[in-house]
Formats: sequence, structure tokens, C-alpha cells
Amino acid sequence: MIFGKIDYLNLLPFHIFLKRSALTSYVKKAIEFKKGVPSKLNRDLRKGRIDAAVISSVESRRGIYKKLDLGIVAKRQVKSVLVRKNSVPKLDSASASSNMLSRVLGLKGEVVIGDRALKAYINEGADRFHDMGEIWHAKTNLPFVFARFCYRKNGEIYKRLARNFLRQNVKIPGYILQSYSRSRQIRPQEIKWYLKFISYKLTAKEKKALFVFLNRARRLKFKPEFKEASKI
Repeated sequence: MIFGKIDYLNLLPFHIFLKRSALTSYVKKAIEFKKGVPSKLNRDLRKGRIDAAVISSVESRRGIYKKLDLGIVAKRQVKSVLVRKNSVPKLDSASASSNMLSRVLGLKGEVVIGDRALKAYINEGADRFHDMGEIWHAKTNLPFVFARFCYRKNGEIYKRLARNFLRQNVKIPGYILQSYSRSRQIRPQEIKWYLKFISYKLTAKEKKALFVFLNRARRLKFKPEFKEASKI
């Protein structure tokens, strides 16, 4: 069992759940070793270097993956997937879905994702950015699925983990909040505020949203607009 970890705040509750699970200490250590940004995990899962991960929703379209009803979802605003207003167009090398979403929405400017985006949003102010989750919802009246849990083997283990996680309301211990606050330079109360915008269960509505997005991306042939884009 080799699981890849997106090392962003938006999956912090899931990683706390994994730490508390009955997985062996070897597997838990391996998860910490196999962590990275979404674009890296996309490549690792595609090439078989890991057997499961929460990967970019654009990448999840591939037939080589089996999908679970767990992902990273924004019902409306997301705060961490942004386009900087009045900036030179530039894609985020850590991203796949967010780069494509900026094209689908017709937004021009620098794409910024993850904890770096959240920190910029907090420090620079909301008026400096387009929140892509919010704009997507305004255009479609749907949530946006940024990533989805996919696997290639050891399916029964991952199905059980996903099912158990989605049944729980994971509490984040204070010492972990403080640790992430120091490493991300984002205050603990801001981390808790941010996580209220994130959900994880894919119901019929989220699956419809993903279908709509992938359909629109397909019309753009899934090709990034700028050279800086990660391979999708």
C-alpha cells in the first residue's frame, strides 16, 4: 500500500484521520515520504510509483484509475484557488485542474493555488483576486470538485478508509494547528475558518459538476494555455 499525500491544508482533516487509523506505522511513514503538490502526485499515480492519491480532477478522468466518492470540494468560495487580478498570465506549476478551470472561466492573470494562495488572500485582501470556486458557482450553480480520490490497486483498503473518513467529523488537535500555523505562516483561527469552505463527499451534485467541468475542458482539448502549466 503506497498512498501519496497532497501536503496542503485543504486535506489536513483527512491526514489527521489517517494518522489515527489502524494503518501500520510503516504505511504511515511511507505516506509522509510520498507527499507533494497535485501535479507531482498526478504523475506518480499515472506511472505507478504510488497506488492511490487524491489527484487533480482533470487527471481523474483517465480510464486507468478507479474512483471513490471522496475529493476536495468547494460549494462556493474556496479561498485557495485564485487568479490574481491585473497580472501577467501565468499558470501554477503545482496545479492541473485549477489551470484548466482558469481557461474554462476565461480568466486572465496569474493562477495561484494551495496554501500559498490562501496566505496571499489573507495578507493582500480578497479584492486582489478572482476566487475561482465562487465564479464557477455563479456561472453554473454547482460546487467545484478540485480533486478526487483515485487508486490503481489495494482497492478494498482505500474504500474502507474513504467510507470511514466520510462518516467522521475530524477534530484538529491544537498542537497540530500550531505546527501548521508555524510552517504555513497562517494563524490557527484562519486555518479553521478556511476549512469551513472545504468539503469532501462527492454526491450526485458534485459528480454532475465534475462531468460539466470535464466536458468543457474536453472542448479545450485539455491543453494548457501557457508553457508554465503542469502536464495534465
